[in-house]
Amino acid sequence: MADGTQVLEHILWERRGQVGVLTLNKPDRLNALSQAMRDEVTGVLEAAHADDDLRCLVLTGAGRGFCSGADLQAGAAVMAEGGIARKNQNERIDGMGWVGRWASMWAHFDKPVIGAINGVAAGAGLSTALACDVRIGSEHARFKSVFIERNLSPDSGLSFFLPRVVGYAAAADMIFTSRAVGAEEALRLGLLNRVVAADQLVDAAVAYAEEMAGWPPLALRMSKRVLQHNQDAGLDEALRYETLGLEFSRRARNDVQESQAAFREKRKGVYTGS
Repeated sequence: MADGTQVLEHILWERRGQVGVLTLNKPDRLNALSQAMRDEVTGVLEAAHADDDLRCLVLTGAGRGFCSGADLQAGAAVMAEGGIARKNQNERIDGMGWVGRWASMWAHFDKPVIGAINGVAAGAGLSTALACDVRIGSEHARFKSVFIERNLSPDSGLSFFLPRVVGYAAAADMIFTSRAVGAEEALRLGLLNRVVAADQLVDAAVAYAEEMAGWPPLALRMSKRVLQHNQDAGLDEALRYETLGLEFSRRARNDVQESQAAFREKRKGVYTGS
């Protein structure tokens, strides 16, 4: 993936050095998730996963919305049977439907993902924002569950991600009332890590990503894996998994030596993942 911007029908993909910026680009639909958009995003993520030179990813939306959820008007999904969105019965073969596979894809992407939340994140769009490792929002950021308004219980991983980010009671409040949470409250709840001005949002997210990308890449990816795994682990299992993570990170022997030299010489390290 070379530096520059790739314009697809439903998304934009921009490479800025070791950081990728993926923009959902259907502003007239508040970046609602159509099947065509999901297919384009999946292709980009597969390429990003295989690109060892890419170390972090920023996800944002074009226009005034981050993502309004499933694009029902376009016929991309039909809500039925317990809130599972699908076009046909084959969408449910794995027991989770496209919304589940979408959430799983983001959660299992092995490099840090920074959500740059520029506007409303609703329904599956809220879940997508929560699947990011960290989130920066503008003053226009707004989070809304929506599901209960449509006679649905949560899907797309919302019941998993939201209570882990804000706690059970705050998650229940958002889901059971479907109220909108603005940027300042989102910062207090932990839905956002930082709030910046709208015209600085993507640049701030890229700068945040570059800060992460400057560290040893193998250790960075393993840190994400350990953190995710140990959310649901007991202490003994967590400690064993940390040990495995350390062993894996130390396979990058050149980076181990570089980190030691950078510490001794009081300079910023230059890491290759080798």
